[in-house]
Amino acid sequence: MTRLRFVLALIACGVLAACGSAPKGPAAQPLASVAGWPQWPDGQAAGQVTAVDVDADNRVFVLHRPGRDWPVGDFPTDPIPADTVTVFDGPTGALLDAWGSGEMVMPHGLSIAPDGSVWITDAGREQVLHYTPDGDLIGTIGTMGETGDDDTHFGRATDVGFDRGDILVADGYLNARIARFMSGGGYVSQFGGHGGGAGQFRLPHSVEVSEQAGDIIVADRENMRVLVMDRAGEVSRTVNFAPFQYPYAAKRMQDGSLLIAQGRDGQNMGTARLIHVAANSDAPTLFDLAPGDDGPHRAHDLAIGPDGAIYVADVMAERVYKVAPGALEKN
Repeated sequence: MTRLRFVLALIACGVLAACGSAPKGPAAQPLASVAGWPQWPDGQAAGQVTAVDVDADNRVFVLHRPGRDWPVGDFPTDPIPADTVTVFDGPTGALLDAWGSGEMVMPHGLSIAPDGSVWITDAGREQVLHYTPDGDLIGTIGTMGETGDDDTHFGRATDVGFDRGDILVADGYLNARIARFMSGGGYVSQFGGHGGGAGQFRLPHSVEVSEQAGDIIVADRENMRVLVMDRAGEVSRTVNFAPFQYPYAAKRMQDGSLLIAQGRDGQNMGTARLIHVAANSDAPTLFDLAPGDDGPHRAHDLAIGPDGAIYVADVMAERVYKVAPGALEKN
């Protein structure tokens, strides 16, 4: 069986996200979210909320899939007719904008560039889409509807990061690489590969370039670890997690610590969970957002606003949470 067919088979049976039970991790502390945040448009169903990011003006961009779930088997080819990006005011949760209708097939990751433009990975289109903050499509990377592993194709790309004008694409579900492109779409280089060794990945689910340190932070989901790497892909720090702790997204906070969204496909998690790892320690502290129901929940992405507020995308509960600035330190 080829690697592509093997990975597709894993996706089809749910093994890429572990079929069956798994041991529980350490106990988690409860973490409150801001009540009444945000204010969704009247009559709009969010659908699976997959990504969130915040711009310099404290506007929160939420990516979701109204009426469409991640498939078991073949991906759809028709675009989602409803708006897939909804924009809220960070401090108040007021609705500011909504766009993306009729364009995205299976949107997965959303990242806001330093210039304020919006980059979205679409695993159905097999492309990375570049938008203005108002939702005008201004560019694409990748070949529409074609899966591959080269400088013009992706294999279910997951996320985008930004490094000194370049675009880093976590090409995660099938290709297990970080690919570097110029902002205009020209291919530059790549690193990674399938495996559990240093500099290898088993589903790089998120990528971020830390402005403070200039390093690349990758949530290496199926290896249950977060990798801190230099621009050449050399690993400078590895944070490994106990069984059941699968990092879906990782961000560096202002104090140098790491904040990770923990999820797990195939598990009925009762909360959306965050993992906090101090800058000088690999011992994790777990926090559970307690929405008052028993799930299912899955923290799929997170973002940190310019005021220190934390936003968490819960793909299974179809919602986004806001955690007030300083809430982690108070626990």
